[in-house]
Amino acid sequence: MRLLHTMLRVGDLEESLRFYCDILGMKLLRRKDYPGGQFTLAFVGYGDEIDHTVIELTHNWGVEQYNLGDAYGHIAIGVDDIYATCNTIKERGGKVVREPGPMKHGSTVIAFVEDPSGYKVELIQLAAQNAAPAQQTTEPATTAH
Repeated sequence: MRLLHTMLRVGDLEESLRFYCDILGMKLLRRKDYPGGQFTLAFVGYGDEIDHTVIELTHNWGVEQYNLGDAYGHIAIGVDDIYATCNTIKERGGKVVREPGPMKHGSTVIAFVEDPSGYKVELIQLAAQNAAPAQQTTEPATTAH
């Protein structure tokens, strides 16, 4: 077995594609309209679906917003340099909602960004040598683990 994709319902598909592709650097792998069901599916990711887990963005025509509820948490992306990644995301117009720093009850360096539909994306520092720049942010975590 292998994890194939995670589906997120989005209110504005074009804005979501700009976020995941232009800001987070994913590629649009495939997109298809389903006129009979009045929805569009777009698959994005960092590699081909044959060997990578991807995100399925589902846009139901005529629905502009969803209630995200309180059960959904986030998706996570590992990065080599979390501070540079957050700076790039901000430069590209992305919204960093939790600056990089150690997680609330541990030492793993994390940050959170928010997509146009309000979904949280956690960034996790992968390389220990890049974990702490000269001026580290010590903001408390806004999302509990």
